[in-house]
Amino acid sequence: MGLIEEKYQRITDGSRSFDIRFWQSQGDRAIFEAVTEMLHDYFFIRGKNVDESRLQRTIESFRKA
Repeated sequence: MGLIEEKYQRITDGSRSFDIRFWQSQGDRAIFEAVTEMLHDYFFIRGKNVDESRLQRTIESFRKA
C-alpha cells in the first residue's frame, strides 16, 4: 500500500493547492486512470453503456474545420 495523504478543510475555504500538488505528483497515467474510473462510475449511475464512453469510441469521420 502506498503513502496516504490527507488534508482536512472546510469546503468553503476554496484552497485547491493541496489537490493541485497531489495530482501533479501522480503523473499523467494516474490522472488518466482516475478520470476513466470516474467516467465509468458516471455512466453506470446514469444507466448508460459504460463500455461506450466518448474517450473510447472509434472515429467515424474526421475533417479539417
